Parts: sequence; C-alpha cells; structure tokens
Amino acid sequence: MSYSVYKNVITLTRGDSFSAKVSILDEKGEPYLPKDGDRIRFAAKKAYEDRSPLIQKEIPLDTLLLTLDPEDTKSLSFGQYVYDIQLEKETGEVDTFLPNGTLHLTEEVD
Repeated sequence: MSYSVYKNVITLTRGDSFSAKVSILDEKGEPYLPKDGDRIRFAAKKAYEDRSPLIQKEIPLDTLLLTLDPEDTKSLSFGQYVYDIQLEKETGEVDTFLPNGTLHLTEEVD
C-alpha cells in the first residue's frame, strides 16, 4: 500500500491508486445512510482560493468508497493540496462533513 490516512491527512505517492471508505455521521452521531438522489463529492485544490478543483470525484452511494486513479494525480506537482468531502442531499441541503483535509503528494521514481 503506497498511501496512508491519518485523521484528515492523506499521504499518497503521486500517480498511485488510492481507495478508502468514507463514513458520514448525522447530527446525533449516528451513521448516515445516503438516500437515492443524494450526492457525495470529493474535491481537491492547490489552495482554497483557487477557482476550480484539480481533482473532483463522485463517491458512489452504494460503496461509499473514495477512489483516486493514477491519472488523477500523475500530472500534479509534488506537495500539499487541500480537499473536502461534501454531501448534497436530495432535498438540496449541503453538508461539508469532511472540511479542511490535506492531500500530500509524495515523489515517485519513474
């Protein structure tokens, strides 16, 4: 495994595969089970001020598995990025349940 996750910090070798289960808790601290029509989105940028995400991925509701493919990071520079994970409910309510994450891309030898 060429990655690690500690709290909200993902450390990944640039150009490698990544896969991790995402969990969502409701306001009572109970697991939230996504409903049809909900969307869960991962977005990463170099800095919060940037206009557009460099990586944006939909997380499937049936698996809640965030997957980054090698091509998602292969062309990015080494270093730190910021990310968040957001739930958009079918009702239109938006909850950024994992804010202020850090994605650290480390070097690889080609």
